Amino acid sequence: MQPSDVEGDLAGVLHTEDAITARIAELCRVIEADVAASHDDRPLLLVGVLKGAVMVMADLARELTIPVEMDWMAVSSYGSSTRSSGVVRILKDLDTELEGRRVLIVEDIIDSGLTLSWLVANLRSRGPASVEVCALLRKPDAQRIAVDVKYCGFDIPNEFVVGYGLDYAERYRNLKAIAVLAPHVYA
Repeated sequence: MQPSDVEGDLAGVLHTEDAITARIAELCRVIEADVAASHDDRPLLLVGVLKGAVMVMADLARELTIPVEMDWMAVSSYGSSTRSSGVVRILKDLDTELEGRRVLIVEDIIDSGLTLSWLVANLRSRGPASVEVCALLRKPDAQRIAVDVKYCGFDIPNEFVVGYGLDYAERYRNLKAIAVLAPHVYA
């Protein structure tokens, strides 16, 4: 879906499909260099956070030129709200053991940092060799807790955004851009 298909619902486009594709390619080159520098030849385990990170995870995995494995977690702190509640629920846990593994959490967006902070601590408690974070978007003005994000696509303003996996009430995930949702849609 293009922004023009739902332009009455959008207050503006922050990042186009082309800009997102180019930025993911740049992030992949850095990730590949870091993995090569580690001299660890085991596949990197990408842990996608459902549902929002599906697009990021797919494009990241396809762009990487190193061996990777993938697994998924579903956690929730939003429900149908536009703000995180800070209370995290695991809806789907990993199928992969993390002991001794290099783990890269793949996220769509970091708002308050509460959910991601909880997730990083949870995964680190499982004995991996390392846990790093790759997020397509980060809202620095919304962060309530610091989270070390090694690979960040774009810093964005503290506005409610949709597209490229991000939704409002399960809508707009298939938008091929990152756009600000018009307040009249969720007011």
